[in-house]
Amino acid sequence: MKGALVLKQYDAKKIFNIALAGHSGSGKTSVAEAILYLSGASDRLGKISDGSTICDFDAEEIKRKVSVMTAVAPVEWKGSKINLIDTPGLFDFVGGVCEGMRAADTALIVVSGKNGISVGTEKAVKIATENNLTKVFFVNGLCDESARFYRVFETLKSTFGPSVCPVVVPYIVDGQANCYINLLEYKAYLYENGKMTQTAMPDMGDRLDGLRTAIYEAVAETSEEMFEKYFAGEEFTPEEIIVGVSQGVKNGTISPVFCGDAQNTFGIDQLLNGLCWLAPSAADNGAELGTDPNGDPVELAVNDNAAAAAIVFKTVADPFVGKLSYFKVVSGKISPDTPLINMRTGATERITKVMTIKGKKQEDAQYIGAGDIGAVPKLQNTNTGDTLCSPLRKVTLDPVIYPKPSYSMAVHPKTKGDEEKVAQGILRLLEEDPTLQFYNNTETHQMIISGLGEQHLDVVISKMKSKFGVDIILEQPKVAYRETIRKKVQVQGRHKKQSGGHGQFGDVWIEFEHCDSDDMDFNERVVGGAVPKGFFPAVEKGLRECILKGPLAGYPVVGLKATLYDGSYHPVDSSEMSFKMAAAIAYKTGMPLANPVLLEPIGKLEANVPDANMGDVMGEVNKRRGRVLGMNPGDEEGVQAVEAEVPMAEMHDFSTFIRQCTQGRGHFTFAFERYEEAPANIAAKVIEKAKENKEE
Repeated sequence: MKGALVLKQYDAKKIFNIALAGHSGSGKTSVAEAILYLSGASDRLGKISDGSTICDFDAEEIKRKVSVMTAVAPVEWKGSKINLIDTPGLFDFVGGVCEGMRAADTALIVVSGKNGISVGTEKAVKIATENNLTKVFFVNGLCDESARFYRVFETLKSTFGPSVCPVVVPYIVDGQANCYINLLEYKAYLYENGKMTQTAMPDMGDRLDGLRTAIYEAVAETSEEMFEKYFAGEEFTPEEIIVGVSQGVKNGTISPVFCGDAQNTFGIDQLLNGLCWLAPSAADNGAELGTDPNGDPVELAVNDNAAAAAIVFKTVADPFVGKLSYFKVVSGKISPDTPLINMRTGATERITKVMTIKGKKQEDAQYIGAGDIGAVPKLQNTNTGDTLCSPLRKVTLDPVIYPKPSYSMAVHPKTKGDEEKVAQGILRLLEEDPTLQFYNNTETHQMIISGLGEQHLDVVISKMKSKFGVDIILEQPKVAYRETIRKKVQVQGRHKKQSGGHGQFGDVWIEFEHCDSDDMDFNERVVGGAVPKGFFPAVEKGLRECILKGPLAGYPVVGLKATLYDGSYHPVDSSEMSFKMAAAIAYKTGMPLANPVLLEPIGKLEANVPDANMGDVMGEVNKRRGRVLGMNPGDEEGVQAVEAEVPMAEMHDFSTFIRQCTQGRGHFTFAFERYEEAPANIAAKVIEKAKENKEE
């Protein structure tokens, strides 16, 4: 039935796990919708503009008209099953790309026929390469008058090398790109009034010859034999070309290029045919190398009859439906009667049912076989990246590798008293989005949430409202300053109180001076029993309580050496509390006299940026009161790593700057290094702000 979920079980040789990736706006979701419609998996062609797509079903995606999470949708095509994994294109949601690529065997990278290669294209290729996936390009939107396929193809080839191989190309008929030629089949397909007919291949002359040259170059890269033949100027036979391209795509040495227009479904037939013919199946590319409990490698073949092993690559945490874990089976079968162990927790997981997923729709399945993708509900202790396996063969698979969050904000509820609701809601969101981090800063008394950018956290705000009914506010996090002293002072602290009966008496002389320490160094050199030893701990305790608030702005004091060297006591009225109070008086008297200064946290920055952006980044570091320490070769060609030290107070929006400056190509790490004295003008502002807050 058209639109129904795929229920038929397929052998891994007929299963193709395809992740759609690329720059935002290139048409990934539209390509998925065209495939779903053309294959009969959907009874209508969903459109992003009216919120009717199968893959963008989340309320946030419908509202924003852009993908923010990974979606799975299976289709059947000519005896094969294709698991489409539609991933987001916005950089703030690249975690979804990491999830999709972990479950896929092939990356279908969608490129705009109008805008060509963008940063998102480069990132998709990089992540696919890191995951050892076959790469297939689809140039989309060719019905747009400003689209230029051949220009885009040449850019693909110059950017990603001779492995880029044209398979389907457009031919202009009556001013429209509605004829597509398969260069391997030597066939042309003409689209008229939404219908496809096969037609004779038009003569494309020199341009067709140029494309064939690109095919020869790609085939030559597949083996030494082919390279030598090509280098000698010998012609490849049609059979050698077809076999060479097929083998090259499957082993990853060739990246085929298809094209069409998803909104009109032009070229989608050839794309589906090409994926089933050229792309590696789950049986071809789904085997993995795991590790056993001793850390030794374990080879896992894609085999229904082997012991079960699956990787959880995505989690959905819904307050109404419950937790849903998406998994890919590497070996064996997963069914309700399959005993499984979570290798992270060591606990046995009870599988109540397994399901096939198509967007937001779920349907029970008898089992999910090797190489296939499914979902299981209500695994409360299973997280994304966990391995579920048979107790007969314990093995851990590689987890999903996510980028680290780089943009942090303090979060608090609009309604006072909802702090617990906020914390619980965010913890649920963390289950489905590991690119988020959340912690409670006990020093600044703020809840801090970190993500990949402003849009990322904006979605968190919306989801907290829609899913958990909590309105939250984000604000810039407070900076954890410190205080210390620069001058040595000796002061007395005397506490005396008489209120009938036993009184209170404690008298101490304490020397305060600076030392290199992240804490307080307490010493004593009392002679003659001026202060009994039994009261030394009370003096230290009193000081340790006091250093939690410094004399300037109330920040903790570090680098303080306190030496008790004299005092007096009363045999009846002296007590631990009396000497604790005396120590506090000495602290409050002496610290303002000891030239107190404000210390600010300094962080170590390593920013990997393209060569062309080096000057801008170093200038920005200087603007933020930072010091450039040096430059080294970056983590890829054409990239430099800028090392610097920058005050943490100046780095709140640095992630936004890096993204804008490098158009998303740059990335950075930033971590606390040490404290150092803040400039006078900065200290004055911080102290003034602290006074204002205290008065409020």
